[in-house]
Amino acid sequence: MKARILLIPLSVLALAIIVGGCTPSPQPAGVAEGKMQIVVSILPQAYFVERLGGDKVEITVMVPPGASPATYEPTGSQMRDLAQARMYVRIRVPFEEAWMDKIATANKDMLIVDSTEGIERIGGKNPHIWLSPRLVKIQVENIYAGLLQVDPANKDFYARNKEEFLKELDALDKELAETLAGVKGGRFMVFHPAWSYFARDYGLEQIPVEIEGKEPSAAELAELIETAQANDIKVIFVQPQFSSKSAETIAKQIGGQVMFVDPLARDWANNLRVVAKTFAQGLSE
Repeated sequence: MKARILLIPLSVLALAIIVGGCTPSPQPAGVAEGKMQIVVSILPQAYFVERLGGDKVEITVMVPPGASPATYEPTGSQMRDLAQARMYVRIRVPFEEAWMDKIATANKDMLIVDSTEGIERIGGKNPHIWLSPRLVKIQVENIYAGLLQVDPANKDFYARNKEEFLKELDALDKELAETLAGVKGGRFMVFHPAWSYFARDYGLEQIPVEIEGKEPSAAELAELIETAQANDIKVIFVQPQFSSKSAETIAKQIGGQVMFVDPLARDWANNLRVVAKTFAQGLSE
């Protein structure tokens, strides 16, 4: 993605005369030229907030393209920029779990919205809920509730956008199901297990190469090669944020190939269409 992710900080100060003195008083954090500053953790969330907030919001994304939400550490300038935000939308990726207290402390007036509320996560902690259009519908409701809390005056605007977006999500879900109908029941091997919810929604089975966040050992690699051969797997899917070394080793041993799918693309809906077609192609070979 070529677009800038970290938006230029907006001024939050305005001159005001306090009764009995001349001390400047700050405006509410994040308000500038009629727009609210909203901070999200990962790129797909920016898509969701934009669909709801339209031109009434400006969005800052914490994890930039190419970085991993599992290991990312916010920069000093990002932490300072939080002082201007009206709302932070969390999704419980690993870096948040380590940094959430500091993020909250950076701006005590900032509303923190937990977009995972109401979602039962696989294994109790699998964070990749943004890859299921069905679960994104729940996330949209949570974000919408947050927008109403920080900007109730524009309730009708957000409500119209929400209803339109929910319809689009239903249509996308149907489209993805149709794309993958021919490979339903298929098993695919992927380096990082990001596609658990996607696989569950569309009748697929994910076999991860990565073992508990680590590269597989020689013994584990041999076992994965055997699994791939036993299931006639010819494609190993990897994402740009991780090394493809182990996947390439497996692909070489099974006479297969490595294909890239990105769970963190900014153009969320079109990316899922591309991913579905890539899975359909890989699983039909």
